Amino acid sequence: MADVHDKKTRSYNMSRIRAKDTKPELLVRKFLFENGFRYRLHQKKLPGKPDLTLRKHNTVIFVNGCFWHGHQGCKYFVIPKTRTEWWKDKIQATAEKDLKNYEELRRQGWKVIVIWECELKGEKRRETLKNLITKIANE
Repeated sequence: MADVHDKKTRSYNMSRIRAKDTKPELLVRKFLFENGFRYRLHQKKLPGKPDLTLRKHNTVIFVNGCFWHGHQGCKYFVIPKTRTEWWKDKIQATAEKDLKNYEELRRQGWKVIVIWECELKGEKRRETLKNLITKIANE
């Protein structure tokens, strides 16, 4: 099946996708800051470069996009109809790398919290953010 966009349009669309400072990530950062939490961004020395590192709470937070990280059972995770095998392999490799990074962080003594993009949409947002404070304080 051919791509629905020409090469130039597809290239432009892909160039607009961000790895840092995504809307879900900014939402979590703003919420935490408003609630008195201070954090560091994208610590390169830690496995997986967590989106947020809260040293005081020995916690790292990853804000994952449902598509890019292969959120199973999520309506936002749909494998594209073009280059299907390539996408499956890419997303599976990302998910495996994520698990390996989470394990290594836990082995180093960090609490790992993963927030999925879909958990920050609509009605779920308030509950997800409220639970985040509880997880940071108790986990």
